[in-house]
Amino acid sequence: MSTPSRMIVIAFKSPGGPEVLVPEERDVPKPGATELLIKVAAAGINRPDVMQRKGQYPPPPGASDVPGLEIAGEVVATGKDVKRWKAGDRVTALVAGGGYAEYCLAEDSIALPVPRGFSMIEAAAIPETFMTVWHNVFQRGGLKSGEVLLIHGGSSGIGTTAIMLAKAFGAKVIVTAGGVMKCEACKKLGADFAIDYKTQDFVAESRTATGGHGVDLILDMVGGNYVDRNHDAAAVEGRIVQIATQQGSNVSINLLKIMQKRLTHTGSTLRPRPVPDKAMIAKDLEAKAWPLLAGGKIKPVIDSTFPLKDAAKAHARMESSAHIGKIVLEVSR
Repeated sequence: MSTPSRMIVIAFKSPGGPEVLVPEERDVPKPGATELLIKVAAAGINRPDVMQRKGQYPPPPGASDVPGLEIAGEVVATGKDVKRWKAGDRVTALVAGGGYAEYCLAEDSIALPVPRGFSMIEAAAIPETFMTVWHNVFQRGGLKSGEVLLIHGGSSGIGTTAIMLAKAFGAKVIVTAGGVMKCEACKKLGADFAIDYKTQDFVAESRTATGGHGVDLILDMVGGNYVDRNHDAAAVEGRIVQIATQQGSNVSINLLKIMQKRLTHTGSTLRPRPVPDKAMIAKDLEAKAWPLLAGGKIKPVIDSTFPLKDAAKAHARMESSAHIGKIVLEVSR
């Protein structure tokens, strides 16, 4: 079947609420030398998409203005320098934009095979969260078997992924989540201890859970007043990895706590990183985590799915913070 010249995408003319996301028709892009053209079956929804829609997170230079950072689908065309992939291959890929569309370009080195037994919806829920968690928890944070990981936002897409991967590699996991239902969902995924941040103090509770030792590694997407409290919750020689700042990025910290506990506070973003950086993460993830996925040991938690045309409803669901796990757009069957 030939590839059409036009496609439907979900885009917006100006920043605003979920309602600004509307279908429009555009040309199907052509792959560059190292790119794949993928017929998108499903696309994951992520917080950066919401920020982009609000005008707070513009796409990096050269990236599509269409939201969407992770997709799964079938390769329909390849650039002249692509060696690994061919038309008909089922792949999931991290992209810098353009995922909310019937067709999307992806760099060949940041595409990975759909794990055995996975639906396209499940596969589309992997790239952004798994690459973010793998890089920040294991590569940057250096989590080791037997250590204690504290995950803020344990019921989110990032949180649920971090729980499963950390447990699979032998760590003890503490999470914060909003409400009893979300805390229970985290425990079912394997979290050893869940703290309801609406009614409990995560510093006191995490120190109790560790017998006063404190946590070895903290994965934080909150920022704001959590930063100083993370330093209180951390063990001596503890590490804090910042992946988002939902409550603000300009904060005051007590440097003495960092000095006295010999703490490391680092962080990263994924979308603006050069392709070789992302390819390195993807290669390591495929070697270490793909066997767990293909073996059925871990699987993304899917909260809900929406048709492509209902991307606005999917964003409203994410902004409600009622979801547990990933929200995915169904693009084509």
